[in-house]
Amino acid sequence: MKYSSQTHSDVAAACADALKRPGAVVLLPTETVYGLVCRWDDAAARERIYALKHRCKNKLLAMFAPDMASAERYGAVVSDLGRRLFERFTPGGITVICRDRSGGTVGVRVPDHPLVLAVLKLLGEPLASTSANLSGTPAALDCATGLAGLDGEVELAIDGGALPADSLASTVVDATGDAPKILREGAIPSAVILA
Repeated sequence: MKYSSQTHSDVAAACADALKRPGAVVLLPTETVYGLVCRWDDAAARERIYALKHRCKNKLLAMFAPDMASAERYGAVVSDLGRRLFERFTPGGITVICRDRSGGTVGVRVPDHPLVLAVLKLLGEPLASTSANLSGTPAALDCATGLAGLDGEVELAIDGGALPADSLASTVVDATGDAPKILREGAIPSAVILA
């Protein structure tokens, strides 16, 4: 399905409708790279994402949330450091690693893409997310590349056109300690985050 600003509400509604079906996975553009998403609480869909990407089960999926408060409602425990990072850099290309209520960790990202934000609003819950590519291969910057790199089919693929060639995945920052620790360099330079 093609995405443009003229079809924004229709595409967002189609994504939300698809994601309401158990086990559904959608491929869509973000402000960084093309991604795979499913409802945060859909265990079957999460399993499908791991299979589509050949992703190791010990690599957790990130949470797309419309804001920090929503992430907290769904289990994220945001430290003071995490709050400062959210205030400075979201919405945008940063994934903040937080503790969760189960004693583990969760990467939370507040995306800065109108389609993703509209889908989150329509669903009323966070999305589990990861880049649309086989694990270990470059992130997809267009819909066709994203689809071609997967081992299987998705319920819906949104073609938002090619992203800029220099697009990077989000910067991943561990905010569970006293100081930010960069786990992956990405869209926001680490020097900016650590300044």
